[in-house]
Amino acid sequence: MSAPLIELEHVGVAFSAQRRVGSGKFWALEDVSLSLRQGERLGVIGRNGAGKSTLLRVLAGILRPDRGQMRRDRVSCQLLSLALGFTPYLSGRDNAILSGLMIGLRQREIIARLPAIKEFSELGDFFEQPIASYSSGMVMRLGFSVAIQAEPDVLLIDEVLAVGDAEFQEKSGAALRERMRQGHTVVLVSHDETQVSALCDRLLWVEHGRSVREGPRDEVFAAYHDELVHPEGGA
Repeated sequence: MSAPLIELEHVGVAFSAQRRVGSGKFWALEDVSLSLRQGERLGVIGRNGAGKSTLLRVLAGILRPDRGQMRRDRVSCQLLSLALGFTPYLSGRDNAILSGLMIGLRQREIIARLPAIKEFSELGDFFEQPIASYSSGMVMRLGFSVAIQAEPDVLLIDEVLAVGDAEFQEKSGAALRERMRQGHTVVLVSHDETQVSALCDRLLWVEHGRSVREGPRDEVFAAYHDELVHPEGGA
């Protein structure tokens, strides 16, 4: 078995929390451990507010742990984020260039990929119009079409598969599955269990900022569903 690309041991992340009297800390993550190896497809599940998005930001290097240890090999990690750096009064084309620069592409690279971005987004003539004229679905389609151009060692995906209509969602999922077939390592946060089951072979279950269980997809899903039906302390 290959050495892990990334390992977290009892990692915690705290934010300042303003209270009516004084101030304190809110622990978005309290105690999370995981290991991620080359080519793995890890799904992160848990209820709203469990700390899943914060975990992705730690893996991406955007946030530094306040406690615990994180070991990361020399790998590039990219958080797939929609509408990164978008400016309403600029066209879809100009926003695609700016967003591409923000995810680490060189200017000549993103310019060369503009035809592919336009085609994938299915925006047609709107690609040349200010995105202030776009619907929210059109903005998300442009954002995904740019973000999928990144080619990191580890791709981090945070609830971005519900983009546009059902046809575009299938297209987006197919693009990600192709990345996975090419051997990309992926961490996916999603509430859509069908998508997680289709795209991931291992799961990490997080609740209240703590890792509850990590392992094969079916085993973790079974334990998670059992907890939802029979919560600890319930009948």
